[in-house]
Amino acid sequence: MFKVGKIEKEKAILLAPMEDVTDISFRLICKELGADVVYTEFVNAEGLVRSSEKTHKKLKIIEEERPVGIQIYGSNTKSMVSAARIAEEESPDLIDINAGCWVKGVVKLGGGAGLLKDPVYMQNLVKEVIDSVSLPVTVKTRLGIDHNSIQILEVAKRLEDVGAAALTIHCRTRVMGHKGEADWEWINRIKEVVSIPVVLNGNVLTPQDVVKAFSETNTDGVMIARGAIGNPWIFKEAKELLNDGYISTMIDEQLKIRTCLRHLELAIKVKGERRAILEHRKFYSGYLRGLANVSQIKKALMIPLNYNEIEEILLGYLVKLQMSNVEA
Repeated sequence: MFKVGKIEKEKAILLAPMEDVTDISFRLICKELGADVVYTEFVNAEGLVRSSEKTHKKLKIIEEERPVGIQIYGSNTKSMVSAARIAEEESPDLIDINAGCWVKGVVKLGGGAGLLKDPVYMQNLVKEVIDSVSLPVTVKTRLGIDHNSIQILEVAKRLEDVGAAALTIHCRTRVMGHKGEADWEWINRIKEVVSIPVVLNGNVLTPQDVVKAFSETNTDGVMIARGAIGNPWIFKEAKELLNDGYISTMIDEQLKIRTCLRHLELAIKVKGERRAILEHRKFYSGYLRGLANVSQIKKALMIPLNYNEIEEILLGYLVKLQMSNVEA
């Protein structure tokens, strides 16, 4: 059971925080399609402390996406405490501390997975953040820096001891990044040493992976990251598999294109047309994956800077696909 604050979900399926991906528009799409809990992009504590406008924008949440968590990252305890207090003002359902980002620049400064280099310091930082806010605080981390320094059992106990409300474990080490197989067996071992909810992350790319994670481990939830990019239906499909044993959702060309446009419409409302369109370009490959003769369409979509032109291109493409299906 994923029980954190007012959130209580059996076999919770969560959308992972992802830089340049999990803005409000994408979170809303995933929420509409079954995500139980969604998270903001990870927010730089130093940026918040310095009142960076760009950083502050990442904090914005709306009622329709709840329950939602704001994830912050950094290595300086004082800055993380200040950032947590600033994040709390946005009234999320929880605050999450990023102790798992593997990117070299973040780790070099001691943030993200860099916190795993010193479990005592990590514990104290998390305690200070927890003590500074009234919201539940959770932590997302990895197994360790590398296979020779896996200390996740000690780290998990330390974090529970200072009041962490839940842990999400990316079942890889920092040096692995996104490569190699995530070792889900660690989830059961962690569950044996802590009583707070533990969420599995890593190698969850299909609805079948979600079912497998729940059947093979004692996890309280499954967090999906890259598996949701271009396929936000993964939440709905996973729940169908879990509840009914089969997937009834038909993801055809119409659903893909209509959802792509719906995503863009939501982004425009939040960011404005030009910025939303430029940032949405990274999603086309995912939404249009597997459709016929798509390369020319993706090239065409790189040109327009207004919604109407993009809609015309995609709906025209949809008509051609449907006509081809009838002829076939």
